[in-house]
Formats: sequence, C-alpha cells, structure tokens
Amino acid sequence: MSSTTHGAAEVLVASNRGPVSYAVDDTGGIAAKRGGGGLVSALSVVEDKLWVCSALSEGDREAVRRGVTEPGVRMLDIDAGVHTDAYNGIANSVLWFVHHMLYQTPLEPSFGPEFRRQWASYEAYNRAFAEALAEEAAPGATVVVQDYHLTLVPGMLRELRGDLRIGHFSHTPWAPVDYFRMLPDDIAEQVLRGMLGADRCAFLTRRWADAFTDCCTHLVGGTSGTRIGVHGLGADADFLRERAHRDDVEERLAALRAQIGADRKVIVRVDRTELSKNIVRGLRAYELLLESSPEWRERVVHVAFAYPSRQDLAVYRDYTDEVQRVADAINSRFATESWTPVVLHVKDDFARSLAAYRIADVALVNPIRDGMNLVAKEVPVVSDEGCVLVLSREAGAYEELAEDALTVNPYDVSGTSRALAEALAMPQDERAERTKRLAAAATALPPGAWFLEQLEALRQD
Repeated sequence: MSSTTHGAAEVLVASNRGPVSYAVDDTGGIAAKRGGGGLVSALSVVEDKLWVCSALSEGDREAVRRGVTEPGVRMLDIDAGVHTDAYNGIANSVLWFVHHMLYQTPLEPSFGPEFRRQWASYEAYNRAFAEALAEEAAPGATVVVQDYHLTLVPGMLRELRGDLRIGHFSHTPWAPVDYFRMLPDDIAEQVLRGMLGADRCAFLTRRWADAFTDCCTHLVGGTSGTRIGVHGLGADADFLRERAHRDDVEERLAALRAQIGADRKVIVRVDRTELSKNIVRGLRAYELLLESSPEWRERVVHVAFAYPSRQDLAVYRDYTDEVQRVADAINSRFATESWTPVVLHVKDDFARSLAAYRIADVALVNPIRDGMNLVAKEVPVVSDEGCVLVLSREAGAYEELAEDALTVNPYDVSGTSRALAEALAMPQDERAERTKRLAAAATALPPGAWFLEQLEALRQD
C-alpha cells in the first residue's frame, strides 16, 4: 500500500459495536442514536479519533448505503450472513464459550464442516476491519483493537501496514491452556498469532494476561516480542453518583421500596441473562437461605434484575426461561400475603438498576467466570447506606476487591448461601467501612484514564 492511500486518523479504535446505531423512521429517514456503554464513555476522552465498527442492523446498513455517518465513525457494511456467522457462530458461540469455560464437554463442542464454514466468515469479517483500518490510518498511527470478535485483526493489519502501533485489548477472561486447546490446533494457533500481530496485548487482570502468555508459550513458542499489559477498568464515580440521583432514579427508588416493603433487607443482583453470570445458582443460594435460616423469611427480599441477552441463540433463551422458572418457584414456595421473596425484572432499565444499587444491603455478584464485572465496582460507589459485596473468586474484579468482599466459589450453592447469611448479619459500621474501601478500589482507574493509560503504554517502546 503506497503512502498516497494512507488516511489521516492518528488514533483509531476497532470494535464490533460502535458508538452510534441507526434506524429507518416512519418517514423513511435515518434516525441516529448514540450509545451509552462503558467503552463509549472511556473513549470519549480522545476527541480526535476514528472509530471503526460494524453495521449491526438493517438500519445501520441502510445508513451506510445512503452515506449517512457521524463524525469520527466509520461503519462497515459487512454482509449480514457473514456477520451472523462471525458474531453468533464463532465469537459468541465458540470463543466466548472457550474463554468462559461454558461447554458441556460430553456433547460439545463439535468442530465439523459447519464450524469451518463459519470460521471462514470470521476471517472475512476480521479482514474487512483490517483493510478499513489500513486505509484510514495516518503514517505511524495508533490503533487499539477491541475484544474476541477481532482476534485476527492485529496480524492482518500488521501485514498491510507495518508502520502502525497496534494494540489489542481483551474484555473477557482468557482460557487456561488445557481448555483453550479444545479449539482445533490450527484455529488455536491462528487466534494467538493474530493477536500477536499487535505490539501490545492487554487484559483486565494479571490472571487473564498470564493465561494468554501460557497459551502462547505452549502452542506457538512464546509471545514473539509482543508486550503484555494489564489495565483494570474501573467505575466512573462522578457519572454514577450524579446519574443515580436524577428524578427518574428517585421515582424507581420509591416504586422499589413500595414493592419490597418497610424494614426489610435487600439482596440485589443486576446482570444480563448471560450463561456465565450464574443467576440460577444465585437464586438457589437464596432459596437455601430461606430454607435453612427461617428467621430471614419475610425480613429479606432478593431484587434480581436479569436482562435478556443474546436471545437469538436458543441456549440463551432457555437460560432466561430457567431464571424466570426458578424465581417463580421460590415465590410459590415461600411468599406470603405481604411478602414476595424474589422481585425479578427482565426488562432492561438503567435508572431502575441504579435505584437498586442505592438500596442494596447486599450485592450478589457470583459469575462462573467474568473478565471484570463492573456491577461489583458500581454498587459500592452508588450505595446510600453501604452494602456487603458477595463476590465470586472467578470474577476479574476479585483481584482488586477480594479483601473487602465476602468471596465465594460460584459453584458452591451452600457456601454462597452461608455468605448471604453472613452479609445480612454484618454490623452497619463494618459494612460502611468495607463499602468505602471497595468504592476507592473500584474507581482507581476510571474509564477515561483506562483508555489513556493504554494509549500511553502502546506509544512507549
């Protein structure tokens, strides 16, 4: 590629989902909606950047075809079938399952011709990103590639543009080598070599970084000069505290308090119905608490927000249904005329989540495996009276928060139940002190600083 074809962007970000989405409105026009996720707020600290992302919906694709765009965003109109294969077939049904160790191995995975067909789409999808980045980047520009959707991009981009500074950041856990090599040998090698095309690969915790290094050592002979880094994404305290006291949150707070009833303790969980979040075992632990400690009946309510995730995959639909079924069974077994043991909401509502954070006496965060888990960091920041964090040792947040949390083995329902009982009985002064320390640790590297730290590290030689 000659220098005359180089773009002008000095900082580029690549991710599957971008900061904006489009829909065709009733008049046939294109309406834009800005995203509000953690990555969007983190990257907003660098104004002069180009964000390369994929068109995810028909509205997005139509916007690209009509030339509708936002400043600083390039959306790729990748064939819908190719995107579905790459995103659902490979990224979410293979790589996510490997890194979160979710397979029921007597039956799955089974890597046959259909997998190979979908893998070819994953390659094509990654190549589309690499080519767009190569086209848009100024000489010597800095490119930060995000997550498991785009593991092949660094290597592909390196071949196209050897002058660029390339980073890759993984927001998921990384599988231990014995689990990672469940992938076909050539695919495992392709993923690792793709990521090692970066100057620097970074992770949320040292544990995940070490697991990646271990995989490289055993499967491709080392990290080939690629530097490995750790950046523990924290909560945005200023934003959360301000947002948690707006009128819509106050309204939902009043509604929740009315639903819970006066003078009752509150155990809160807020999650997507993602298989790794372990919602069903959390409900089982609460059920066991009511069974084994009857003194808590009518004195505690479990507020469980389980927002549907990836409902285009059957296994996720089934899991969401099971969450609802178990919650209903607990209520059927224990509810009285004046007390509903489980208050379950499955419709996403950020203001209601913040209201729940504020009134939580106990926050239950018990994932099977999680890259970080920002809920564990957000609740102590927003809590009105202080809360006890019951935290899985398999969450990335454990590395920073373990000292002031009650930690649990996510598979041990009895142990989790005992931890809930201990949390509910904790004296107020101890609870408040723990919450202060948790909030300080949780906000040590807020989103903007997290991204700037990566850029700085990538530019250092």
